[in-house]
Amino acid sequence: MSKLVSSLREALEKAGLQSGMTISFHHHLRNGDYVLNMVLEEAEKMGVRDLGIEASSVFDVHAPIIDHIRGGVVTRLGTNYMGAKVGRAITQGVMDNPVIFRTHGGRPSAIENGSVKIDIAFVAAPAADENGNANGIYGKSACGSMGYAVSDARCAKKTVVITDCLMPYPLSPASIEETDVDFVVQVDEIGDAKGIVSGTTQITRDPVGLKIAKTAADVIRYSGYLKNGFSFQTGAGGASLAVTKYLKPIMREKGVKGSFGLGGITSYMVDMLKEGYFEKLMDVQCFDLGAVASLRENPNHIEVSASRYASPSVKSACVDHLDTVILGATQIDLDFNVNVHTDSNGFIMGGSGGHSDTAAGAKLAVIVAPLYRARLPIVVDRVHTKSTPGSTVGVLVTQRGVAVNPKREELKQRLIKGGLKVFDISELKEMAERVTGTPEPISKGGRVVAKVEYRDGTIIDEIRSAE
Repeated sequence: MSKLVSSLREALEKAGLQSGMTISFHHHLRNGDYVLNMVLEEAEKMGVRDLGIEASSVFDVHAPIIDHIRGGVVTRLGTNYMGAKVGRAITQGVMDNPVIFRTHGGRPSAIENGSVKIDIAFVAAPAADENGNANGIYGKSACGSMGYAVSDARCAKKTVVITDCLMPYPLSPASIEETDVDFVVQVDEIGDAKGIVSGTTQITRDPVGLKIAKTAADVIRYSGYLKNGFSFQTGAGGASLAVTKYLKPIMREKGVKGSFGLGGITSYMVDMLKEGYFEKLMDVQCFDLGAVASLRENPNHIEVSASRYASPSVKSACVDHLDTVILGATQIDLDFNVNVHTDSNGFIMGGSGGHSDTAAGAKLAVIVAPLYRARLPIVVDRVHTKSTPGSTVGVLVTQRGVAVNPKREELKQRLIKGGLKVFDISELKEMAERVTGTPEPISKGGRVVAKVEYRDGTIIDEIRSAE
């Protein structure tokens, strides 16, 4: 028995691809992914139109989707993150229907509860056998964890595994199991694994960013959460990742051994696992090739699905056990609401990803950001787009000092006692504006080009078109 077909065209035909369907993709190859573009190009050749795309993330490499939108091949789009190239086109109104932004936990929740219905899921598999058992740890395109593809494969009406490394049956371990797969197709290349590394997945070398990271590590030191069994996640972003550099000596000094590190895993977290600072790593996606190798070789480095990682509708998820998470921001307002969807001019250039999931689950969410970027203040009266509610944010860390959410008075007193410079968030805003001046407010005119879903499926904001 074999599910192997001879070409991508045959796979699309046998899976029954038709106009009006919804198809899905995952982003474990990040900016090195070829599969989304490959499938849409073949769909266009087949004359298929009016497709809905459910992609866990859309990167700059996926810019050809803009032409497919203009040509009517793609008319609907749901995603958790969007790079600036596609984001600019969407913000300028290239698509009639609003993009639906979800979170890394909200997306599998919506797929599993039927709010999002997928006709065909396309799984980019670095290694697979002819019956569809697939993983991301073997093959020339090895990307590591395939956690974001699990819900798609299980719940789609049809699942197509696309691989560039066909291996003997039965492939083990199987991130995607044959029970969920209908067809397998071998192609020359599914992507370039080097593309999983980007500027947002490397530690910053900027002195300001390093100062912020060091202060954030001190926030953790004095927070009261740094003790044996400590659990930790750092989001993508240079300053966020740099916190691990400064956290390690603090854990060594205090003799703390953590229980687990979570999220998108980097080599920095792998080193902490190897050196005994954490007992386990729970990995929903690998952020570099060192993490890929660790997942393949170390049994304490564990692959988890997006549902297990962050879904709000499962009985428990990894984020619910987090002590501290380090996250970035493009803006934060006086109520601690955070924007990671749009830049200061209102153009889409990101998305929540796991931002609001981890902020909701962790005991302490720490936002790291400079006071200003490109002479625009980060702290504003009201964020342009609300990505993460301020009620779930504990601390803002900048190069000039920290601000603590007024709801966390006990935490504020601990940080003051630890010798940190603690300010009211409005004071940090004033510090920034003394350098930058007060920017003119951005108009929110134009039609709605995107809707921002919170992790529970409610709409918490809308993004309007900009020129």
